[in-house]
Amino acid sequence: MGNSKSLIIVESPAKARTISKFLGSDYVVMASMGHVRDLPKSKLGFDPENNFKPDYLVTSDKKKIISELKKNITKDTTIYLAADEDREGEAIAWHLIPSLKIEKNPIKRIVFHEITKTAIEEALKHPREVNQDLVDAQQARRVLDRAVGYELSPLLWKKVRYGLSAGRVQSVAVRIIVDRQKEIDAFIPEEFWKIKADFLLKDKEILQTELAKIFAKTFKIKNEEEAKNIESSAHKGEFVLEKIEQKDSKKTPPPPFTTSTLQQDASSKLGFSVKQTMVLAQQLYEGNISNIPNHTGGLITYMRTDSLNLSTLAINDANNLVKSDFGDEYCLKSPRVYKSKSKGAQEAHEAIRPVQMSLRPSAIRAYLDNNQYRLYALIWKRTIATQMADAKMANTTYKIQAGEKKELEFVAKGQKIIFAGFIKAYASENENPEEFLEASQKFLPDLKLGLKLDLEDLKLEQNFTKPPAKYTEASLVKKLEAEGIGRPSTYAPTISTIQAREYVVKTEDKKLVPTPTGVIVNSFLQDHFPDIVDLGFTAKIEEDFDKIAEGKISWQEVMRGFYGDFKENIIEKEKTVNKSDYLQIRVLGTDPKSKKEVSARIGRFGPFVQNGTKDDEDKPAFAAIPKDKNIDTITLEEALGLFALPRVVGLNEKNEDIKANIGRFGPYLQVKTTYYSLKEDDPYTIELPRALEIIQFMDEEKAKATIKVFEKEKIQVLIGRYGAYIKKGRKNYKIPKGMEAKDLELEQCLEIIENLEKKFPKKASKATAKKIIKTATKTATKKIAAKKSPAKKTSTATKTAKTTAKKPVKKPVKKTTKTATKATTKKTPPKDK
Repeated sequence: MGNSKSLIIVESPAKARTISKFLGSDYVVMASMGHVRDLPKSKLGFDPENNFKPDYLVTSDKKKIISELKKNITKDTTIYLAADEDREGEAIAWHLIPSLKIEKNPIKRIVFHEITKTAIEEALKHPREVNQDLVDAQQARRVLDRAVGYELSPLLWKKVRYGLSAGRVQSVAVRIIVDRQKEIDAFIPEEFWKIKADFLLKDKEILQTELAKIFAKTFKIKNEEEAKNIESSAHKGEFVLEKIEQKDSKKTPPPPFTTSTLQQDASSKLGFSVKQTMVLAQQLYEGNISNIPNHTGGLITYMRTDSLNLSTLAINDANNLVKSDFGDEYCLKSPRVYKSKSKGAQEAHEAIRPVQMSLRPSAIRAYLDNNQYRLYALIWKRTIATQMADAKMANTTYKIQAGEKKELEFVAKGQKIIFAGFIKAYASENENPEEFLEASQKFLPDLKLGLKLDLEDLKLEQNFTKPPAKYTEASLVKKLEAEGIGRPSTYAPTISTIQAREYVVKTEDKKLVPTPTGVIVNSFLQDHFPDIVDLGFTAKIEEDFDKIAEGKISWQEVMRGFYGDFKENIIEKEKTVNKSDYLQIRVLGTDPKSKKEVSARIGRFGPFVQNGTKDDEDKPAFAAIPKDKNIDTITLEEALGLFALPRVVGLNEKNEDIKANIGRFGPYLQVKTTYYSLKEDDPYTIELPRALEIIQFMDEEKAKATIKVFEKEKIQVLIGRYGAYIKKGRKNYKIPKGMEAKDLELEQCLEIIENLEKKFPKKASKATAKKIIKTATKTATKKIAAKKSPAKKTSTATKTAKTTAKKPVKKPVKKTTKTATKATTKKTPPKDK
């Protein structure tokens, strides 16, 4: 590379491609693909006795990227570190310096909130240095999370069950969901009644009302007897429109989107998961979009933010659009400014907004896929609305007097838009704006005071109070933000992690419920590590990270305040906790036939019932507990019924047994080695005709999805929900881009399989993994000091740490690197989050 060229390093290839379009030949733009260095996977990764010094290594998957970046660097190359402007981005930039050995090169840190030509050019004009305080805040999070994950996970393996993990934020998220489930389980519904009256008007229109007060007081009708007495009184008197209340009100638009409110709105209005929302937002931000006429670059600003600020340029842009599209009366006299209420709002980003307000959703719809369009439209409407006039509403209330003693008051409420204000922004991009506005109103018929009404129907409705709602992904994000737990960049990964670990599952109606495994891990942590799952403690740690980012305290100081007591507790619990306390075994009784003990238990693949024990002469029988049954409530009779599986439903036309059973992934039918999932049918009761119908249907669907079959090699080319792929045995292989599935021959399939097997080798055995964990735990245990360091010594260490923190970390010696690289291919405790 010539000396005149400068290198700009961003995080993703999509961002690199977009930025390259704005710059001339003097710049090369490349991607680091996120973090290039991390703590080693094979050990604790930091030294508690050496001021918590991290042992960073270039990760094995980034060595090739580092090599490619180095090819574009000479001693004269100016390097622009253009990672995102948050703590993670600052740390990525900081790690690149020692990884690329560019300490002596001209280094400039540049940041931008949007990927547009103007924003990139402005960033290049105003570079700065890497912010060490932001880097240290990220280091504190990484090292503290590593401490929790790597110290606690092996203890869970020993005391609860192999393969479990704990994490600082994920464990609190699981606790929130478990606590809510406990509230729901303990909830006792209370009966109450509603009384509604429908009145027939002259034009045959129906006026619907509801009983609101008795003797001018609010009330609760507790049972049917009370409801019947009220009904009787109502029939003995007249129904008279005794009062009409009219009151104008104004409605103010909600603030522009932050990460959490975007995730919540996209969930409730578009049905997106938190992860899906962030993936789509990333695409819109990076400009990974088809060519839009007269526009190059991203469509929205940076999507990980807790700021409600809008730039002066954006406000002016919005104001001009409002004026041209809606008229002067919809404009504000002065900009509307919002103030963030979230705890510990960090880094001064803007709120999430379109980079160019004039890019109306309808105008660019053809260039986006459907989900990109829906999310962009959501952001555009919300942003434009923030800079529009308030909506003005006319609220009308009809109060109808009734009852033998005129003691009953029935109420009807209506609302009419006087001036649409910001609501017009939401209507403007609707296919039928007038219908949208009409749906936002509730009209009451025009009635005169004193009118006697004709009762059409008096309805008594029995109701029961409902338990607290189960969390959804969106409401969990809202809870985490309200409690000050996590930050915009951590919400989506946390929610993905607790589901991936199977501590929490998402139901068909998108509710989050804890699994038995999640419950027992939460119970263990609450019993022995209450701070780890305490909301206040976790929020306090987040506040400490904020203080580090502001330069008020050192990150080592935060680690000292946490790690010593935590490690001592780990050592103590290894000696004192009994595994039997967390076996999750519930004895149900004795099988009357076999005379063996029947119990309900939690295993690696979920809850199951067991007939017999390991001490019996015969091997125990096992059966999975279905999803509609609970380990805590299942009865002996229900458990015995589960052992009826597998059952032979009947024979097919080839006289082969058709068996019904329940496996790890739910109920299924089996014919020899072929399996058919049962989505709605009960494996205990399904009959032969229905089983044959399901098998025929699924065989036909499979035939439609089959492109080619190489029977001898047991290789198939199939079409799945995500496109064509190759299947060999139980393993699936992605077909490379540019290759047509229908044209693949056996040799090509074998070559694809061989290449992918080389790229993604098999994982190491459990025995190897256990050996690594044992070594790592023993090493960490030896390093913990019996007593805390004296205050004077601590102060000196802190001072030294601050001095050395700004120096690039030396690259580990070759021997260490080899060891770490080798270890990463082995199975280690589940990754801390």
